[in-house]
Amino acid sequence: MSDALYLSLWYPNLRLAALAEKLTAVLGAFAAHGGEPRVYAVTVWPVNWSEAPVFQRVFGLGERGAEPQQAVEEALELLHEDYAYEFQIAWNLWEFEAAQAGLDARWARTPRLVRVTAFGPLFDEGAYEQEGHLRIDFGSDAAFLEEDAELDATAARHVEENVRQLVELTTAVEKTSGATARLLWSEMGESLAQRLAARLGMGN
Repeated sequence: MSDALYLSLWYPNLRLAALAEKLTAVLGAFAAHGGEPRVYAVTVWPVNWSEAPVFQRVFGLGERGAEPQQAVEEALELLHEDYAYEFQIAWNLWEFEAAQAGLDARWARTPRLVRVTAFGPLFDEGAYEQEGHLRIDFGSDAAFLEEDAELDATAARHVEENVRQLVELTTAVEKTSGATARLLWSEMGESLAQRLAARLGMGN
């Protein structure tokens, strides 16, 4: 059963004005680790997630996307302590496509939209304390386990590449943005490392 996967990042004594630098560094790290160099879309949320966005812009994929610094500058023109700033950027992973409609099963590098969110200190009653000053929402963890695919040499290689890419990206965003704490976590609270070990028969 797939689960939602997140990475939370914290910074010591983070000032609101420093969010732009941190966001630009994190978004800029994707291009070197399987992601796109440009931002797909940005949304600014006031107060909490139940409120309607106060700003939203879809730039587009590929060359139509915005450079990270440009996207961050546009979003943070509305800089408030009780706002959250969400950026979508494409990240490519190997994914298993089951056989269907006469097509054989195959592996393909598939883009997914990842959400990078920065929290103002007062957004959603201080959500940053649990969620991180910055949080990356990777979406489903299925690509790191591929539980529906037969675990042959090809599958193991692609899963390994996805996991390596995840590890390299999480290390890069921590280093380039100057985070002092990070946490890779899932919505259901299960450890990805433990699930991966079980999948690969490395338990006990």
